[in-house]
Amino acid sequence: MLEGSDRTREGAARTRGSARPRPAGRRPAARPAAAEVEPAARPGEAKGEPEPVARLAHRHLLGMLGVTAGEITLILDTAKSLAEVSTRAIKKVPALRGKTIVNFFMEPSTRTRSSFEIAEKRLSADTLNFSPSTSSVVKGESLLDTARNLEAMTPDMIVIRHKASGAPHFLARHCRSNIINAGDGAHEHPTQALLDAFTIREKKGRLAGLRVAIVGDLMHSRVFRSNAFLLKTMGADVIACGPPTLLPPELPRLGMQVTYRMDEAVEGADVIMMLRVQRERQRGGAFPTAREYYNLFGLTSERVRRARSDVIIMHPGPMNRGVEIDSAVADGPYSVILDQVTNGVAVRMAVLYLLAGGTLGELAG
Repeated sequence: MLEGSDRTREGAARTRGSARPRPAGRRPAARPAAAEVEPAARPGEAKGEPEPVARLAHRHLLGMLGVTAGEITLILDTAKSLAEVSTRAIKKVPALRGKTIVNFFMEPSTRTRSSFEIAEKRLSADTLNFSPSTSSVVKGESLLDTARNLEAMTPDMIVIRHKASGAPHFLARHCRSNIINAGDGAHEHPTQALLDAFTIREKKGRLAGLRVAIVGDLMHSRVFRSNAFLLKTMGADVIACGPPTLLPPELPRLGMQVTYRMDEAVEGADVIMMLRVQRERQRGGAFPTAREYYNLFGLTSERVRRARSDVIIMHPGPMNRGVEIDSAVADGPYSVILDQVTNGVAVRMAVLYLLAGGTLGELAG
């Protein structure tokens, strides 16, 4: 007993000793705050790669400007998981059962509208389709009144294509529904850029470090703007090419290489993306004739040989054969134009699913 008491007294003395005041002027070394401690990198994770995210940060998809690399990767990974649905005998999953989606297309569309409709049906959503000829817009109804009437039907999502730049942003300010931009004027077309990125990653295995030449009427192209934002975010090198009259003046400020020579643009390119000449948006003669445009900026077999041996050729459609691209190239072995159309369904399924609150983890489960 006495021996145990001695040990107890000794322990108490040590405790009192440790509690003695420190000499003036000396302070304990500050511990780093939890937020300042850099976590150890996970095995196989390269520094600089996008941080994995589980959900999209925003309720809407209005454009690619401001969408993070992590969110882009999440959409592409989710699309890869959902692509399998299109290979089944019964091409349908109940992911959006009970959700109502309005397709509000105020401009003509073949690929985008059909792709969204198929994506919605494969996710088991209920859909409602509007077009200019079947809506009250032809009677003079304003976009705001149309938006309020759509909102009164309590849809969960509205997919909008409109000739006015900013129309999806306008709806997002006045509607409780999730808004998806399917193309607004000459502004952006985010799901086209995402399906293009999905196709490139599928064929090349990556986006970072690739040399991507985008050629054509860039001034009026919403596809170009969304692709430029996405590709720069993901670390690709973008080369913009076209007639000086059809290139936006701000391109160098955005960190893009600019050239007016087609041969220079495609030299060593991993990806060549041709864009349509949009005569309906041009106010004046941007170039003398279609023949001259083809001679200077058309993609021919000879020009393809300047690119890398495993180059892929892309076009968002519709194509003007013999103006932007030669038929032998459009239908040739390097073309992935039809793959873009196929991949559009999976990518749009992913966007709809994620905006509805789904996660890639739930999909895998």
